[in-house]
Amino acid sequence: MFSVALVGGLHSDARRAAVDRLLADVHGSVALHHDLATAPETGTVARTVRDATGVLSAGETPLVNDCACCALREDLVPELERLRDSGLTRLAVVELWDSVEPKVMAEVVAAAGFRIGAVVTAVDPALLLSYLGNGDDLADVGLAAAATDRRTVADTWARQLEYAPVLAVAESPEADSEDRALLDQLHPTARRIPVEGGGLAAAVFAGFDVEAAAAAQHPACALLPQEADEHGVATYVWRHHRPFHPERLYAALEGLTCAAARSRGRFYLADRPDTLLAWEAAGGALSVESAGPWLASLPDAAWELVPPVRRAAAALDWHPEHGDRCQHLVFTSPGLDRDGLAELLGSCLLTDAEYAAGRESWRGIASAFDTFLEV
Repeated sequence: MFSVALVGGLHSDARRAAVDRLLADVHGSVALHHDLATAPETGTVARTVRDATGVLSAGETPLVNDCACCALREDLVPELERLRDSGLTRLAVVELWDSVEPKVMAEVVAAAGFRIGAVVTAVDPALLLSYLGNGDDLADVGLAAAATDRRTVADTWARQLEYAPVLAVAESPEADSEDRALLDQLHPTARRIPVEGGGLAAAVFAGFDVEAAAAAQHPACALLPQEADEHGVATYVWRHHRPFHPERLYAALEGLTCAAARSRGRFYLADRPDTLLAWEAAGGALSVESAGPWLASLPDAAWELVPPVRRAAAALDWHPEHGDRCQHLVFTSPGLDRDGLAELLGSCLLTDAEYAAGRESWRGIASAFDTFLEV
């Protein structure tokens, strides 16, 4: 059966090593790679197809709407169809270019009807913290996938790492126990396979569920890391049901964002208690986005339109007064100050008097997040 495996990640040497390993170990495998690096100058994306013996074919595809990543999407499916229809290919390894995120491409491949055997992110543990702390724009380091690409190195790397259920871990003499502990805590449910160990060949045929992967990343039901503390790296989980005071939380954002190499989760504000907000921070930069309504704010009839995994997640954490509304933020970093975080986060909640005033009073509190949420 023809199968597709996606291998991505900003750690390009580790990614190429993982692809080479698969080509060597899986009979009937080929690797398909679109190089976006020269697209702004040439107006085209370079495509290469190779196997363990070398390059089989090479070509170019023009930019689509001045977007290299769009050109990749347009060209990828026909190339996969050609490989499948040849009857000679058992496994097509799609080696994603540096800043291309696996979620987008996995959904493109699945929508075209192909079986995805695995999504893999390649990691060099010695580079993990430096990439996670890199707040540079992708455009400034030559890694933007489109003229309008406003992502940073850190947030792109975090999403690449956390989406993939399989991590291909390169052998790295420079990596220490702190680096490996950080990797374990950032994505504790991932299957970590040494690139040099030969275990990738079996992993890339296991099967990958695009819908389940999307649900696992959705702010409402994401499987966030648990408390941990090892080799100087800690993960702190902070939970509360009382709403945040928007102005006090806004004033504390810099301290909270810089307190950890990576933080994420879901939260809500007193002035908009029905809106589920997603928290994503890496590289000293914070993204706050609306992820829709809390289930507690919906009429009963609307619950039937909500995916079962979302309803199950809400039921597990249901509060008699607030329903599924909650503050659930997770911070992971070397040298993490748990006590300082707890104190700062607690100071941002409504006081007893503010809380007792009730929801109608909360709605009158001045909003401080309009810029974030583009209201």
